[in-house]
Amino acid sequence: MAVNTDTSFVDHLAPNVAVQFLDRVAKSPNAEAFRFPRGESWESVTWKEAGDRVERLAAGLLALGIESEQRVGIASGTRYEWILADLAVMCAGAATTTVYPSTNAEDTAYILSDSECRVVFAEDDEQIAKLKERKAELPHLLRVVTFDGTTDDSWVIDLDQLAELGDAYLAEHEGIIAAIAEKIAPDQLATLIYTSGTTGRPKGVRLRHKSWVYEGAAIEVQDILHEDDLQFLWLPMAHSFGKVLLSAQLACGFATAIDGRVDKIVENLGIVKPTFMGAAPRIFEKAHGRIVTMTQSEGGAKEKIFTQAFKVGLAVDELKRQGKSVPLPLKVQHALFDKLVFSKVRDRFGGRVRFFISGAAALNRDIAEWFHAAGIVILEGYGLTECSAGGFVNHPDDYKFGTVGPALPGSEVKLGEGDEVLIRGPHVMDGYHNLPEETAKTLTEDGWLHTGDKGSLDADGFLTITGRIKDLFKTSGGKYIAPSAIESKFKAVCPYASQFMVFGNERNFCVALITLDPDAMAGWAEENGMSGASYTDIVRSEKVHALVSGYVDDLNARLNRWETIKKWEILDHDLTIESGELTPSMKVKRNVVEGNYGDKIAAFYS
Repeated sequence: MAVNTDTSFVDHLAPNVAVQFLDRVAKSPNAEAFRFPRGESWESVTWKEAGDRVERLAAGLLALGIESEQRVGIASGTRYEWILADLAVMCAGAATTTVYPSTNAEDTAYILSDSECRVVFAEDDEQIAKLKERKAELPHLLRVVTFDGTTDDSWVIDLDQLAELGDAYLAEHEGIIAAIAEKIAPDQLATLIYTSGTTGRPKGVRLRHKSWVYEGAAIEVQDILHEDDLQFLWLPMAHSFGKVLLSAQLACGFATAIDGRVDKIVENLGIVKPTFMGAAPRIFEKAHGRIVTMTQSEGGAKEKIFTQAFKVGLAVDELKRQGKSVPLPLKVQHALFDKLVFSKVRDRFGGRVRFFISGAAALNRDIAEWFHAAGIVILEGYGLTECSAGGFVNHPDDYKFGTVGPALPGSEVKLGEGDEVLIRGPHVMDGYHNLPEETAKTLTEDGWLHTGDKGSLDADGFLTITGRIKDLFKTSGGKYIAPSAIESKFKAVCPYASQFMVFGNERNFCVALITLDPDAMAGWAEENGMSGASYTDIVRSEKVHALVSGYVDDLNARLNRWETIKKWEILDHDLTIESGELTPSMKVKRNVVEGNYGDKIAAFYS
């Protein structure tokens, strides 16, 4: 068992998120807290301005009759108002229930009903329509507060109307928010996050105030982030990864620029020029693929310089990792390529990034090393919603590629049966909402969380995740296969890849279903005489089949014989959240894909 023994800071945590926020407002009243887009420009608010708005909204919730630990839903994309709503819920002593804006009406109603939400913040008319359609299933829902939607001044009100209710309440109950904050116990329910499970109904994960406060403090105590940092936040706040970054902000005091529009990430990075950002691996895969394919399309001297630059960058990094000195000729080449190539790659991300944090799924080591060669550090972390998203993270001054770092200070890790990763600490959930049997399967009596992931620990306590235990399969030849490891290797090899799904359970060889990135393929089509063709026609063309075949051969050359992909097919569309084949955090629902394309997979073996 590897135990992280630095627990001293845990005894001095703020008692709850509300106090943590109010303390930050008092400590940094005039410092920038948030900035967000308003039309074509960006607007900025200080901690005091955010604090005043949160106090009014929290009092508005009290005016609506919200009581301690009662649930308040937020059905919205990531935006400044999401943060305000969540902090208002915290300061009112209630508990936030998160709903992805892409969730369908049936599942939205299930989540809000199961959690017995009394009030829901709904982003716009699309979200309001889901609530109206299922109103009969939501007997507890008293009021809807919309950010941009149409109000009716009775059941649906807007943020300003909620704030006005708060003003009246504060006039009669002076100092009520601070008084409530002081009474919130560390073990009180703060958040119900429903996991977008791959089977059955989503499960509500009960996370306490102390869990979120701990997450932020565990980052602060490692001296990773500081008040002068600037975060760019686009991650879905309905996902626990986004909530960890908010906790870190409250603990460390840095400013955050917020815009949840995924199609604007690269553009926004150039405008905001952040010092760090959290992201899912798919974002880095897409960026890597885009840069590589753009350079390939230019061809000639530019492509040769680019290829040689990364050859040199990777060689220099490898020497440094081995503790060897870099020969002078290589140093000179590296300095030249830094000016010609690497600085331009860094500029695409704003030019000031100290590091990125990757979570929510496995990051391919080759892609991490490629970015590192360009002077961009991606720190991989690991966790589950069940441990408030953050369980392990690499440190900017101490990281190992291919690992997710050591356990957070003040928590413990051990490997159980079959090398399953087990976690214990203040960040572990209270249990699943209304599901005692599921809770008993996942949490041991002495507080260890079963993650369902297989891993290994090195001598320094750095954890490597080798795959989901339930996703591992055995070929008919008796060889175990970790499909996720093969899948991430293909994404590093093929810059056009979107998804690569490996199958072969109890079969005598492995096969794959492939989807290509629509944006990357549109660029490819421009260069290959298929401009304006549909995605389906592009990926069905002989040229694309030959292109992908080359990348599959490249992949197979890097695999053990029993892992190699013998047959494969490109699907005529990409996987999407809307189709139900991806979770909102962009993970593939393997069993859904296998069910949808069972005939294709079976045909590989016929």
